[in-house]
Order: sequence, then C-alpha cells, then structure tokens
Amino acid sequence: MDIIRLLPDSVANQIAAGEVIQRPASCLKELVENSLDAGADRVQVIVRDAGRTLLQVIDNGSGMSTTDARLAFERHATSKIREAKDLYSLRTMGFRGEALASICAVAQVEMQTRRAEDETGTLLEIHGSDVIRQEVCSCPVGTNIKVSNLFFNVPVRRKFLKTDQTELRNLLNEFYRIVLVYPKVAFTFVHNDEILLEMPAQSEKQRIESIFGNPSRNSYTAGLVEIRTETELVNIHGLVVKPESVTRKAEQYFFVNGRYMRHPYFLKAVQTAYAGMLSNDYQPSFFIYFDIDPESIDVNIHPTKTEIKFADEQTIFQILMASVREALGKFTLAPQIDFDTRGSIDIPMPSEHETSMPQVTVDPNYNPFHSRNTYSPSQPAPRQWESLYTGLKPETNVIYPNATEINLQIEESFSVWQYADRYILTATEGGLLLINQHRAHVVILFREWMEQMSETQGAMQQLLFPEVVELQPDEMLLMAQILPDLKTIGFDLEQLSPNGYSILSVPARLTDQSPQPILQHILSQVRERNASTQAEWREQIALSLAESAAIPYGRSLSPEEMKDLVSRLLHLPTYLRTPDGKTVLTRLSDDEINQRF
Repeated sequence: MDIIRLLPDSVANQIAAGEVIQRPASCLKELVENSLDAGADRVQVIVRDAGRTLLQVIDNGSGMSTTDARLAFERHATSKIREAKDLYSLRTMGFRGEALASICAVAQVEMQTRRAEDETGTLLEIHGSDVIRQEVCSCPVGTNIKVSNLFFNVPVRRKFLKTDQTELRNLLNEFYRIVLVYPKVAFTFVHNDEILLEMPAQSEKQRIESIFGNPSRNSYTAGLVEIRTETELVNIHGLVVKPESVTRKAEQYFFVNGRYMRHPYFLKAVQTAYAGMLSNDYQPSFFIYFDIDPESIDVNIHPTKTEIKFADEQTIFQILMASVREALGKFTLAPQIDFDTRGSIDIPMPSEHETSMPQVTVDPNYNPFHSRNTYSPSQPAPRQWESLYTGLKPETNVIYPNATEINLQIEESFSVWQYADRYILTATEGGLLLINQHRAHVVILFREWMEQMSETQGAMQQLLFPEVVELQPDEMLLMAQILPDLKTIGFDLEQLSPNGYSILSVPARLTDQSPQPILQHILSQVRERNASTQAEWREQIALSLAESAAIPYGRSLSPEEMKDLVSRLLHLPTYLRTPDGKTVLTRLSDDEINQRF
C-alpha cells in the first residue's frame, strides 16, 4: 500500500506558520510590512490583550482588487517578484508570499480593502484557512485587516505564549524596528484602547527621540553623533553614541535597504571602533543604516528575514569601523596629540669627550644578609646562607568556608593593602590575592537582597519630597510586572499617569542615593537580559541594587573596612564571580611572582 500522500493546504499552512508566525509580534511585523510595501504613509496598529484577542493594522496604502484580495491569502502568492532573478533586486519588505497564508491558518482573519479607482471595497473573512465569506463593502482607500484569536486552532502554540506584559514588550520592540527605518510614515500604536505611541512623519533623529527620549530627562539624541560615509560598495549613515553618554541600556539597531537586521560581525566592527573608550560593562548605542545594491546581499536566508548575507562583509566591516572612528574623532570625543614639526629642540651633547661603558667590580663572596659588623672583604662570607630560614613555620591558618574553590588559606590576623583605590591585596598561602573591591561588595549585597526578597518586607525610608520617574511604554509594562518585588525590598511606588510613577519610599540602605537612576537601571537590566519569570527578574533587581549600592571605584578604604569586606566575601558559598559572570578575585602564585624577577 502506498504511504506517501500530499498534505492538505490547511495542514501545510499551519506547518509554515510555525516558522513565520511564532508569536503576536511576528504577525505584527508581517502585516505592517505589507502596509509599507503598499505605499502607505499612515499606519495604525490596534492591539488587545497583547495580540491574543486582536491585532489590527489599518493603512492608507494602495489597497487591493477583489481578485487580489482573495489570492493574497494563497500560499506563495505575491506581487513582489515574478521570477527567481527578482530575488536579487528586492527593495520591498516581503516577497515570499507566505505571511498572510500562515496567519489565516492559525487565526480568524477579517480584511476590508479598496483601491482608489474602485467605488466599493472587498470584505473577506477567513477562519483557519477556511473562507467564511467574501462580499462587497463600503470602506476607505487602503486596507484594514483584523487578526483575532491567534493560535485558536493550535492550543499547544497558544499555551507557550508568555504573559501579556512580555508579549506586549515583544510587540513594541518589533514595532520600533519598523518605525525607526520609516520616519516619513506616521504611526500610531494602541493597546487596550490606550494610545501608547503616536508619531507623525518626522526626521530619523526626531523619530529616535520620540521613541527613546523622555521629557523629564535630557534629550536622548543630544548624546549621539552622526556618521556618514559614501563609497561605491555601500553608503552608511546614522547616529552613534558619544562615549561620555553611554549608559548600561544600549539600543543597537542595524538597517539595510529599509530592513532591520542582526549582524554580529558588523556589531564587532562598531565595538572595535570604541576600543579603549568604554569599560567592559558598557556597550555603545547606535542606529546605523546601510544602503547597498540588492544584488550584493541575500535576504532569503531565514523566514524572519532578519539574517542577511553580504557578498563582501570584510570590506564593509572596515568601512563601518572607519566611519564610526571618524565620527568620534571628528567631534573631538577622544584626545588628540598635535605634533609641531615647524621647529625642533636641540639637546647639546659634549662632543670633545669620548664616552665609555662604566666599570663595575663584582665581589662574588658578598653576602647581603650577613651582619655588616662582622663582614670584611678579607674574610669570605659563609656559604649556604639560605639555611638561616630553615625551621621557620607560618602562623596558624584559618580556612574560610568554600575556600577550596581556589584553595585559599588566609592568615588569622591577615594584612591588607589597597591599590589604586580599586583593588584589595592580601597574602594567601603560596601567593598574593587581588580582590576587586566593588565587585566583591556587589556579590555580598546581591546575596543580602535575594534573601530579603524571599523572606520578609524590607526596611523602607519615606521620602520627604516624593520624586517622579517618567518611563517609556515598554518600561511601564515591565514596571507593572516587577512592582510587587520592588515593594518587598522597600520601594513604595504609586502610578501617577500612563507614563510615570511617584516614588514615595525607598529601601533604607539607599537613602543617600537618587532613586530615579536606580529604578531606570533595574528596568534596563531586566529588559536587556530578557528576564521573563519572577525568579529571573528578582535576580536582576538584586543585581541592579547591589551594583548601585556597592563601594564605588576610587574610594579609599581603611584597613578595618578592607578586612571586613574580605571576611564577608570569603564566608559566602560562592564568591569567585559576580552573578553576571565578572571576575571578583584572582591569585598570583609564588611561582608567577618569582618568574617576573
């Protein structure tokens, strides 16, 4: 009996949807890209329940005829290409003809569309690849498409969706990637009848400011400088951050021919351009746009079309790195040395006297450890003077818990020294221990904050004058998630507006610090590390608070403070690295030290 058969179109579409439509953000990307390909200059996105219940995109693009509207939902139906060679001259966002077929296979879709030359439009309703109805309707020029109950017929996929806050953050991140590269298009984003973003047509710099700027803080784009390079191979322009304006929250965006992309190799080019300007804890923010001949790239690598292959990556790497370096140097962001070659300084040298090597006489019998009172050049020094040290024993050692991690043994009355107001030095058995004072304190405080969040309500200090922290839409969503844990450790926050909280109280140990940057740092760390569970974001909260409250670099410590810090550190179950993997201490063995001499 034959066992191979063709799959029904509905099943094939559901399989394809598994690659193309992974979550509501994937659906948003495909629908908005279709609107842009249709020439729309005004796009409205309406979302309910983070896209689970409804995801609607309304545009004023070219619209579709009745025949095109029906054909658009068939697999591999597209208006973007006609033959294979068209793949190498693409300027549109879409081209596969898979998105709408995949969406209608796993959702309930209703679309209204009309062209400018038509008096009436077309209404089409499809549930799980089954056409429910198609009829004439009255509607404005453009397309209005509603995607309801995403994954209604794929319960397993729906079950794996994250919380509404997490999915909405993913929607906003995908939305940012589109609106940043189309600043001349007006966009609106509405969630649960609340306008989260409303952006008119504007310049690239204004668009960046409207997304990442904050009215209560300094201009975001004031900390950026422009890059611009034009070559026969590629044109590059955009904005990169000034080294002095770098924050822990890095916004990094690459775009090529109007399309967002990820490219680790080009990211390395930007990081190389900043070499020596940033500490290891910071990454540069940038918004970089590439314009290149479509024949020199291949976007047909992955269904999401965010992985792009370049024909000459190494050359573009060098061009990009040089462009960023030029921008940083052009705006005098790095000190430059100007050598004056118009004159020279002559140092007179005595020419009438001949020079010769100094004469050195060495006494092989000299013993520097022998008493000067008993030593005389006429009497040879005793041989094997090293025997003076035989019989000496080190003082009793105390081994701290978990010291076996690197076999640490510290003397009971150990001595400590501070180097460069940054490192603590102390002797161990067989070597010298170097401890990063800031990171050591981070490890100690991190454990204390974690214990506090898991046990009881932390002590809080009420502010005499409450402060207001303004947040972006995605930050407001994140704040709602972590608010209970913030309250556990001593923060008391009250929402004042759709984009702001009032800070009424702070943890008692943070009373000498401004709470606004601490909260901003907590949010950025949780978002950067994609923390999606309570355990994950509790760790990021504890780490952010520990970094904010830890002993700063450059602070001079007393011997008692250093000893207390070392003792507390070595009593922890783990202390070799911070929670985010940074080295806390290292040891130079006696052999390593002796080799240097």
